[in-house]
Parts: sequence; structure tokens; C-alpha cells
Amino acid sequence: MAASSSFERAQRLPGNFAWIAVAVDAALFALGMAAQLLPFSPHGEQMRGVYAQPGVWVPLLSRAVSVWLLAATLAWCHARQALDERGAVRTAQLRGAGSRFGAVFLAARLVNMLALTPLFYQAQLLFMPGGPLHERVGTYGLRPVMGVSMLVQSAIQMLVLVASVWLAARFALRERGTAPVDASPGAADDGAGIAPPRRAVALVAAATLVSLQLWIGHAASGWVDTSRDSDLVPLLLGWFAVPLLVFALAFWGGWLGAAPGPAQARPFRAVAAAVSAFVLLQLACAALALGGLLWVASASFSGTSSDGRLVALAVLLSAVYLVLLVLAMRALTRRFYRRYL
Repeated sequence: MAASSSFERAQRLPGNFAWIAVAVDAALFALGMAAQLLPFSPHGEQMRGVYAQPGVWVPLLSRAVSVWLLAATLAWCHARQALDERGAVRTAQLRGAGSRFGAVFLAARLVNMLALTPLFYQAQLLFMPGGPLHERVGTYGLRPVMGVSMLVQSAIQMLVLVASVWLAARFALRERGTAPVDASPGAADDGAGIAPPRRAVALVAAATLVSLQLWIGHAASGWVDTSRDSDLVPLLLGWFAVPLLVFALAFWGGWLGAAPGPAQARPFRAVAAAVSAFVLLQLACAALALGGLLWVASASFSGTSSDGRLVALAVLLSAVYLVLLVLAMRALTRRFYRRYL
């Protein structure tokens, strides 16, 4: 009975890691928001008025969800890889793995929240009216510089998140003088409480890709003037409905690419496939967008209206992106798992 309980606990470890990562980040997010919005906080009333606007809270919530999704995915991958490599018997010998993961991850995220985030805030003040860069660069040159700064800050934040999950998982999954046991890798797939390898591959790939897509979307928002007066429905469609569609198509592509199914999930190969597909999609869409803009500009030079061409270009790029998404995920997942299918 005890052995069965330990076996089930080992199989639940990937899911536990994922939920712990989400819980830690969500709790810190809630504390940060409460510190700004509660009545006794400085400028609380003003901040509540700002965050009440859909153009503010919808992108903010989307950004938070993307962070939680990426943290949960990476945490799940670390635990699932350990489970696949060591087997459920050895993994069950880890004592307090979830507690250790949560403690280290919380410490790392607190360091990020208390040290790195204020530093980024000070950097943003440089671009505010009256700031050193605002006076030196000028109004017209300020937006590109600020966009690059936001992109760099966003990339650093993502790298810190990845490093935090890695550090917490490394500490939690470290074997401390456990007695060697005869357990063959792959024992993790024998139970019903864990995702089958093919579904795990598709889920990890889709979650990674949609996290990256949301990240680039939020980073790109530093380049454009996002209106706070936007209606709620378009914002929800753009920041939540479209990512759900991307997730579904990425899952489909990963599912097709992983057929008929690997013996083990090898989740970081799915992460690599998703990252490769993401980079390929950005390059392809950038090239198509550049060619499309030249096509639109040719209409302006000839004296005809370019509005119709702009609409056609937007529709074409959206359709091409969705098709390439499925094809790229299928091809790259197949490539990264070719040895194991």
C-alpha cells in the first residue's frame, strides 16, 4: 500500500510542480496589485481608476497568464523529464520535492520582484517627460528607443523566469544519498495518472509556442500607441481568443508531428521544437510583411487608394501565419522526435 502511494505521488510530481509555479507567481501578482490598489496604498484611488480601463487590465492580465503558463510548462517539463529518466520508483524516493521546489522558486521570484522590477521601473522613468532620455532623444526618436528598451527588459524577465524554474527544479529533484534501485526508465508511463507521451509532447509544444507569441505581442506593444479607450470585446478577442486559437493549432501540429507517439515524452525536445517553430514563423511573417508593405506602397505611389491592399495584406498574413503554424509545428516536432518514433 505504501509503495503504491509513493508511486502515485511520483506520477503526480509534474502536475504538482506546475501548480506550485502558478500558485507562487499568482500570489506575488496579487500582492503586487493589492499594494497598488488597496485604499491605504499611496495613489490607490488614482491607480484604481487607471486599472479599471479595459485597455490596461486586459493586457496586464494576459501578460500575467502568459508568465504563469510558461512557468507551469517549464516546471512540468523538469519533473516529467526526471520521471522519464529515473522511473517512478527512484522519483518516489525524493522527499519533499514539491516543498523544496516551491521554496526555491518563491525565493527566486521575490528577488526578481524586489530587486529587478524596481530597477526596470527606474529605467522606464528615463523615458518619461522631463527624464534625461526624453530631453536628449526628443519626441520623435523616443518611441523607437523606448520600444527597444521594453523588448530588452521583457527578454531579461523571461530569462530570469526560465532560470528561476531551472534552479528550483534542480534543487528539488536532486537525489540526496538515496539507495540505488533497479528501475528502468519509462516506468512513468505505466500509470494512469500521467499524460501519455504523444499528448504531453503536443501540450508542451503548444503551451511554449503560445507563451512566446504572447511575449512578443506584449513586447511589441512598446512600439505602438495602445489606446486605453479600446472596447472590452476587441481586447478580449486579441489577447485571449486569438492565443487560444494559436494554442489549438499548435497542439494539432505537435500532435501530428509526434505520431504514432514516442515511448517517452522527452519534454524539452517539444520545447525546442516550439521555439524553433516560433523563430521560423517570425522570420517568415516579417519577410512577408515587408514584401506586402512594398506592394501597398506601390499603390500609394501610383496615386490609387491603398486601404484595400492593407486589408488584403492583413487577412493574407493572418491566414498564412495559421497555416504555417500547423505545418511548422508538425515538421519540427517530427524532426526533433524522429529518433524516438
